[in-house]
Amino acid sequence: MAQIKITLTKSPIGRKPAQRKTVVALGLGKMNSSVVKEDNAAIRGMINTVSHLVTVEDVK
Repeated sequence: MAQIKITLTKSPIGRKPAQRKTVVALGLGKMNSSVVKEDNAAIRGMINTVSHLVTVEDVK
């Protein structure tokens, strides 16, 4: 299965609580922190919620 790298590029400070919880649920803590996750519908939905705060790239 494909994997994606998610990087937190903007701060969740001052955002809606649901967006802040989504960032934490993705495993992102500090600015510029990255995680590698499986590319599935659940993760894509979380990324869509905070798409303005993160960047996504494919991992090969």
